[in-house]
Amino acid sequence: MEIKKGYVYHIKDEYFNKVNDPTLMRNHENGKARPTYFCLKEKNSEILWFIPMSSRVEKYKILRDKKIAKYGYCDSIVIKEFLGKESVFLLQNMFPTIEKYVDHVHIINGVEARVINKIAQELENKFHKLMALYNQGKKVIFTNISDDLEILYKELNY
Repeated sequence: MEIKKGYVYHIKDEYFNKVNDPTLMRNHENGKARPTYFCLKEKNSEILWFIPMSSRVEKYKILRDKKIAKYGYCDSIVIKEFLGKESVFLLQNMFPTIEKYVDHVHIINGVEARVINKIAQELENKFHKLMALYNQGKKVIFTNISDDLEILYKELNY
């Protein structure tokens, strides 16, 4: 399967079992394949980055607004329109994986779900900003990125 930047995917349970990261959002809710994940690709690497998406807009608006009140901005929770409805992109919960753990692209009415370019670019910019802060030792991402990457690098023989 070709994994395309800017599209929305589902991740296999196998990934969550492999990394055994309790900070990751769990894969299924009420028997449905949720959450969906927005995909970013790392240049010159097999590592893919996924940003969980949520339909619980009101819950995350409160959290986002608290961060904006405290810091003047919020890059870790982004609320934008996706497929005609507001959706939450949880950069604070993003995680790395590789192609073999991607289950399938999200399909709506027979069409692969894709985030519009303007929003996809905004998410990518915020991703790079948060990763730079994370690499400086700032706790801006809740998932255990270092541990998860170590598992993936071993698997890839890096």
